[in-house]
Amino acid sequence: MKVLFVCLGNICRSPSAEGVFRRAVAQAGLEQQITVESCGIGDWHVGHPPDERAQAAAMRRGIDIGGLVARQFSREDFDDFDFILPMDYGNLRDIRGMEPDDHRARIELFLAFAGMPQGEVPDPYYGGDRGFEDVLDMIEEASRGLIDHIQTVA
Repeated sequence: MKVLFVCLGNICRSPSAEGVFRRAVAQAGLEQQITVESCGIGDWHVGHPPDERAQAAAMRRGIDIGGLVARQFSREDFDDFDFILPMDYGNLRDIRGMEPDDHRARIELFLAFAGMPQGEVPDPYYGGDRGFEDVLDMIEEASRGLIDHIQTVA
């Protein structure tokens, strides 16, 4: 099973989701069954590490995302991943705009797995440090729901 988290630039929300979900996968003992990656719609930050504020917020929770490197979403991702999970409606719209007719990926807003099918993970980039903490709270809840869902369908 392959899971891809997608945000705008792959330096705040999606690498945070990758780190949190990797920990959830490890805690569930599913490292051999689930692969996790993240990417961004845009190419502005390709090759860069996550935002320092995102790294600091994750590290306060014992999650090191400092080694992640931003990459851009590609059409190949539709065939390479089972789940493509955008953080907001803009990301979802952009992904749907590239979507081929035939692919294997389930595309859904990430917060659907937190019981919020219409929910968006807000971009904390232009906000204060509290925004990064709030985003991590949402991501942790959705990660638990995604693990539960995967264990149910596997």
